[in-house]
Amino acid sequence: MSKVTVRIPTPLRSFVGGADEVAVEAETVSGLLVVLAERHRGLTDRVCDAQGKVRPFVNLYIGSKNIKSLSGLETALSDGDVLSIVPAVAGG
Repeated sequence: MSKVTVRIPTPLRSFVGGADEVAVEAETVSGLLVVLAERHRGLTDRVCDAQGKVRPFVNLYIGSKNIKSLSGLETALSDGDVLSIVPAVAGG
């Protein structure tokens, strides 16, 4: 299992006790989301839809790369990776 830091955006921090980061051990992004769902009820409901796909207004980055440009939810994780949950921001 790879040890990964997950950066939590401000709107989702209430699901993780106010923390801006949480540590997770997982092999893939989908595995990471399963662990988050088990530990922090309600968090992944904001990130993924009922089919388990990342919601269109949420982006997941490993370092500076969007997982959409990698292998999506099956993107492999390595020790020390930082996954950032980035909700889209709209405005004008």
